[in-house]
Amino acid sequence: MNKIMTSKFSVAALTAAAALTLSACGSDSEETADTASAWDEIQEQGTLTVATSGTLYPTSYREEGTDELTGFEVEVVREMAERLELEVEFSEMGFDEMMTSVQTGQVDIAANDIEINEDRKEKFAFSTPFKYSYGTAIVREGDLSGIETLEDLEGKKAAGASTSVYMETARSYGAEEVTYDNATNETYLRDVAIGRTDVILNDYYLQTLAIEAFPELDIVIHPTIKYRPSEGGMVMNKGNDELVENVNKAIDEMLEDGTIAEISAEFFDGADVTQPIDIEE
Repeated sequence: MNKIMTSKFSVAALTAAAALTLSACGSDSEETADTASAWDEIQEQGTLTVATSGTLYPTSYREEGTDELTGFEVEVVREMAERLELEVEFSEMGFDEMMTSVQTGQVDIAANDIEINEDRKEKFAFSTPFKYSYGTAIVREGDLSGIETLEDLEGKKAAGASTSVYMETARSYGAEEVTYDNATNETYLRDVAIGRTDVILNDYYLQTLAIEAFPELDIVIHPTIKYRPSEGGMVMNKGNDELVENVNKAIDEMLEDGTIAEISAEFFDGADVTQPIDIEE
């Protein structure tokens, strides 16, 4: 290649590179603008779109005999939205779908007893924590499903959502996962009782109330297994800074004035889940 051709190639390459750079900058600017306007769009529409399961008692469920969605986080969301002078539109879906819907912007928030952890914080923005708990295990009452410690999970059938932190724990101990598509608590619990599955790892408060709701089933919370102290909050898309700021402002006020503690007492049999828990793992 002669010098002239080389020179022309270099200029062309640099021009193309500059065009790509400008194009990328333009995309970044548009993306920034879209992100910055998320809260403005919510205010303009006057509505928060919130993903929740509608099947997780007592966090998000339908009151028996009615079609009304309620639950601890459902009512926290409603109170928060009222303080932000917004309406709420709930979309019921499975756990994996709600996280994807937050990422893609189909919903503004996911609220469904979602634990805050480092992996999720890399992908999502979380609200101020307002629920503290720890992990327990539901097993058959007669023989504790043959489980004495978490090490005994190896080879056992563990039921739950595939991407939940509790299923991650089950897999890490060698359990075989059994997943459901947004099934009700009764389905999960009955399957343990009849031996279709062996164990459900989940949050202490949720497990306690779930068992109380179905006293006829031969299941119990394992008497000695306690692990993974946790904190939970609402999930939002990273970059929606104004939304996160306003949600946190409302939640902080509700924690300070005791509103969330009152909602907790209503749905968790008098317990205040807003208080951090210290357990020995």
